[in-house]
Amino acid sequence: MAGKPLNKKNLVDLGAETLADLLLEAVKGDAARQRRVRMVLSANDGPEAIAADVRKRYASIRRARSYISRKAQTKLAQELAELTQLIETRIAPDAPDAAFDLLWAQLHLAPAIHERTDDSWGTVGEVMDSAMEAVSRLAPRLSTPPEPLAEAIFEAIADDGYGAFDQAVPALAEALGTAGLARLKSLAEAARAAPLAEDDLARYAFISDREAREARALAGRNRTAEMILQDVADAEGDVDSWLAQYTAEQLTYHTIAPSAAQRLLAAGRPKDALALTEAALPGGANDDDDTPDLDEAHFACLAALGRREDLRAALWQRFERCLCPTALRRHLRLLPDFEDIEAEDAARQVVLAFQPIEMALFYCLQAPDLPLAVELIETRIAEIDGDAYEVLTPLAETLAPSHPLSAVLLWRAMVDFALVRARSGRYGHAARHLAACGAADVEILDYGSHLSHADYLEALRRAHARKAAFLERAGLV
Repeated sequence: MAGKPLNKKNLVDLGAETLADLLLEAVKGDAARQRRVRMVLSANDGPEAIAADVRKRYASIRRARSYISRKAQTKLAQELAELTQLIETRIAPDAPDAAFDLLWAQLHLAPAIHERTDDSWGTVGEVMDSAMEAVSRLAPRLSTPPEPLAEAIFEAIADDGYGAFDQAVPALAEALGTAGLARLKSLAEAARAAPLAEDDLARYAFISDREAREARALAGRNRTAEMILQDVADAEGDVDSWLAQYTAEQLTYHTIAPSAAQRLLAAGRPKDALALTEAALPGGANDDDDTPDLDEAHFACLAALGRREDLRAALWQRFERCLCPTALRRHLRLLPDFEDIEAEDAARQVVLAFQPIEMALFYCLQAPDLPLAVELIETRIAEIDGDAYEVLTPLAETLAPSHPLSAVLLWRAMVDFALVRARSGRYGHAARHLAACGAADVEILDYGSHLSHADYLEALRRAHARKAAFLERAGLV
C-alpha cells in the first residue's frame, strides 16, 4: 500500500505529542535548528522574549573567532536569513522600532563575519542585503527622531568596510525626512572638509610612505562622504547635487553616465541627459566596447525628445557594433510599412560578415535564427574556434533536431580543438561530442563536401593514434 503523502494536513492528524517527538528527533545534533525552535517557542512570551533570544545569538556570533568554512558559512547565512524573517514577522508588527534595532545590529555583524570567512560567492553579502531590504520596509513605521537616526546612519557608513550599509540612506530616506537628510548632509560635508584624523590614517597603516598613506586615507574618507551626499541628493530629488560629486570626465565613464542620464530624465531634462550620453558614447564604429546600459540611456533620451529617426539610427548602430538582437527588433518596429523586409536582409548580411564568427553564431542563438546559423557554419566553418564551447555547445544542441549536419560540424570543431591542442582535460567532453555526432549520423543523408561520420572517425584514429586516453574514452580502440 502506498504511504500517505507528506503534507500539512496529514502531519496535523498525527497529533501534537507525536509531532513534538518527531521535531525533537529532527533537530537533535543541529544547534542552528534547535535555536530556531527555541525562538519560535519564545514567541508565546511576546516580542521582548524573541528579541532577547536574537540578541543572545548576535552576541555569540560577535564573540566567535574561529574560521567559518564554506559549509558553515552557508548554514550561518541561512540562520541569519531566518532571523531576519523572524524579526519581520514576529517583532515588527507590534514593535517596529525594536525590530529596526535588531536588524541594524545584524548589519553590524558583517565585519566580524567577513573577517572569518571567504565570501567570494557573495553569500554573506546577500544576507546583509536582505536585512537592509527589511529595514527599508520598516522605515515608514519608525518613530526614531530623524537627526539621531541620521547620525547613526553616518557613523555606520563611515565605519563600513564591507558594504553592508551601502543602501542605508535610500532604505531610510522616508524615516529621515527633510530634517534627517539635512543633518546627514551636514555631517558628510563637515567630514569632507575636516583634516585627517589619526583614525583615518590608521586604516592605511600598511602603506609605509606618509604622503601616500595620507592621500589614500583622504581619498577613502572623501569617497564615503561623497557617496552619502549623492544618496541624500537622490532622496531630495536634487540631480545637480548628485552630478556635482563627479568631475566632467567621470560623467563620461560608461559606469556613471547611464545613472546620471536616468536622473536627468526623471527630472524632466532630456536635452541635458542626451548631451551627457553623447559625450560618453564609444568613439567610433571600430570601438570594441559594448555599453548596453549607456546605449539604453541614449535611446531613452532620444525617445523622450521624440527624435524617432535618430533613435532608429542609434539602434541600428548598436546592432552593427555588437549584434544586439533586441536593438534590431526595436529598429525594425520603428520602420515604415514594407521597409522591414529590406532591413532584415541587410541585417542578415551584417551577421554573415561579422567578425569574429563566434559572436555571429551567438547572435543566431539569441535571436534565434537557426537558418542563418546554418548558412554561417556552411560558408565559414574553417573560421570557427573550437575553444568557444560556451557558444558552440548550446548552439549545436539547438541545431541538432532540425539541422543535424550543422550541429555535427560544431561538435567536430570542439573535438578537433581538444585533440590538436592536446587539451587532455577536455577529452571527456570531446568523447561526448563525438558520441553526439554518432547519434546524429542516422539523420544525415548527405554530408556534402564534409567527411562522413565513418570517415571522420578513421581520420581521428590516424591523426591522433598516440592519444590513447581519448581513443579509449571515445571507444575508438
